[in-house]
Amino acid sequence: MKHIQKIAIIAAAFAILFSCSTKKDSVFSRNYHALTTKYNVLFNGKEAFEKGLKAINDTYEDNFWKQLPIEPLEFKEERITLPKSNAGGFSGFDDSESDEENKATSPFDIAEEKAIKAIQKHSMNIEGKERNRQIDDAYLLLGKARYYSQRFIPAIEAFNYVIENYPNASLINETKIWRAKSNIRLYNEKFAIESLKYLLIVKDTLEADLPDETREKGYTALAMAYVQSDSLQKAKESLLKATRTTKNREQTARNMFILGQMYASENKKDSATMAFTRLLNFKKAPKKFRIQAQLGLVKNFPKGASSVSLMKSLQKLIKNRDNRPYLDALYYQVGVLEESKDSTSLAILNYNKSLRAKSAKPLQKTYTYESLGNLYFKKNEFQLASAYYDSVLKVSNDNSELRIRRIKRKFKNLASLIQFEKTVQTNDSILNLAAMPAAAKEAYFEEYVAELKKKDEAAAQKKLNQLAFGNSFGGSLQGTNKGKWYFYNGQSLSFGKAEFQKTWSNRALEDDWRWSSTVSINTREADSLQDPVASTRYDVQHYIATIPTSNAVLDSLKMDVKQGLFELGLIYKEQFVNLPKSTEKLERLLTLQPEKKKRLPIYYNLYQIYTDTKESIKAEFFKNKIVTEFADTKFAQIILYPNKELTAEKTVDETEESYKEVYYLYKENKFEEVVQKIEDILPKIQNSVLIPKFELLKAYAIGKYKEKEDYIKAMEFVAISYGSSEEGKKARQIVEQLRK
Repeated sequence: MKHIQKIAIIAAAFAILFSCSTKKDSVFSRNYHALTTKYNVLFNGKEAFEKGLKAINDTYEDNFWKQLPIEPLEFKEERITLPKSNAGGFSGFDDSESDEENKATSPFDIAEEKAIKAIQKHSMNIEGKERNRQIDDAYLLLGKARYYSQRFIPAIEAFNYVIENYPNASLINETKIWRAKSNIRLYNEKFAIESLKYLLIVKDTLEADLPDETREKGYTALAMAYVQSDSLQKAKESLLKATRTTKNREQTARNMFILGQMYASENKKDSATMAFTRLLNFKKAPKKFRIQAQLGLVKNFPKGASSVSLMKSLQKLIKNRDNRPYLDALYYQVGVLEESKDSTSLAILNYNKSLRAKSAKPLQKTYTYESLGNLYFKKNEFQLASAYYDSVLKVSNDNSELRIRRIKRKFKNLASLIQFEKTVQTNDSILNLAAMPAAAKEAYFEEYVAELKKKDEAAAQKKLNQLAFGNSFGGSLQGTNKGKWYFYNGQSLSFGKAEFQKTWSNRALEDDWRWSSTVSINTREADSLQDPVASTRYDVQHYIATIPTSNAVLDSLKMDVKQGLFELGLIYKEQFVNLPKSTEKLERLLTLQPEKKKRLPIYYNLYQIYTDTKESIKAEFFKNKIVTEFADTKFAQIILYPNKELTAEKTVDETEESYKEVYYLYKENKFEEVVQKIEDILPKIQNSVLIPKFELLKAYAIGKYKEKEDYIKAMEFVAISYGSSEEGKKARQIVEQLRK
């Protein structure tokens, strides 16, 4: 009897197994495999897929300073690869998946692995027809997992398999949208547009209406394709249609914000304002998009209009504790509004609040530092402006960006400007002191020493107050720290140490410390007694003695001032287009009576400035200066005959031959002859482009047989007269080296 029961159980088990075969088309078999696929393999695959998608959304950070991507993903082009060859089967279904090197490592790899497993083990393709209704879901999951793994061609294969073999599947429309998105990523946007238009317009018209969610996904993908093909008008139309439904609140908010950005970039302020306002009224939108919509309204705000309402709304957002992660951006925009009203101090205050916000992000900091730098630059506080531009470069994560490269260039130019300004200011001070009578010098430094003593006394008193905190040892200190031991109170302890040293001086930690032989003199006091700098700190005659009296030194300082003023004039004119400052420097340089040859570039630059600023009287004055004092120069020809090409001096070849001849003399150490030859040649080649080369060679020759000061003057002439040429820049470098 027992044997019969065992046989019956085994037979029943075989019957069940046979009925679950993927080759047998039975009700039990179809439902068994459908349920196993849906609630086992596919369930785990979809869970892994959602985990990967959540990781992308959590780590992706939007750059709201640029137009947002419609799909918040960053793909690297080098990872777009062709599918591995797989003869005799569908891509990805070979045995190599079991290899260690192909082991699933990311959530999307796991999702792909589960989808393939569902297809391989539970597909019921009987007589060319799939009997398992979950297999189309498995193929869709397979394609989506490959899409997010940046394997777009294998993803398209999976989507195509569904479209070709399951035309009536419930997810067929979603599959077509995913296939279009994959083609967009492969820059095949033309095919994507055609297929999406057929789905959203033709098919939707001929058949039943598409579900709202499908229409939203379809029009969003269509907008992606149009953006990639630079059809921005059609992209906006698609985004408008996509935002008619708000079921996917994250994507809907993104689409609304991008619409506002597009209108703003086209300077369509009314349309941009409507788009941002619509997003603000979308209560289900994620907070970051609503905050950025408010900031978008501020950025889009017309200059000169009343900003009271916008300011109130920003202040309301700042007071809301839930908005702490966005304080850096909110304070920055308040600063922008204040700056637009010329409230510079309030703008600086809010920019600094933006920087101090705990949530301040590096990208936002770069814009805030840049705005502060620009403000101080406008105020001619170049040292502060330079410091803020330097902060931009230190905080920035992408130094290849055009904006950052421009700031870097501006920072370098400012460094030169600051150096020249400092040189001029310092040398002016020294020269003014040197020109004072002896009595005036003494009075000046007596006043300086008196002020110095006041500062030192104030600093000493402040330090003493810190040490002797409280009126007495046990007064207010004990009152505020009642019940605490003396040595636990840092302020009382410091006061006690000060009192001990005042009574006993410094003592070593040893026995018999009270004997006078153990006294150790305060090292700071000893140092101050021996320090020659400290002993001369209040010595008026010491300061007077440091003022240079040598004519050579004073002439050198004057030359540095002239060079600095000329360089500043050019920097303000050419690099920062600050014509008033350029004029100020060049006009002052003329009052210092530069040599005749140095006056020509000064006159010409001032002529250009006054011509640009429409100051015809002054422009005419410098024009006359040039054409009368320097009639034979190319500058005079340019002014007199602006539409005429300059006539070259004989031929370039002849001038080059002359240069070679002089250069060979230089190589033969005939330096005096070189100088004489060049002085004879220069008047004959006033229009030649080789003049800077001759002048530099002449300066080199002077340096070989004359004094150092003569060499410096010759090089300075080249640097000033031909500052924009390679020879002028080289001469400037040599002068800087010689001055060290």
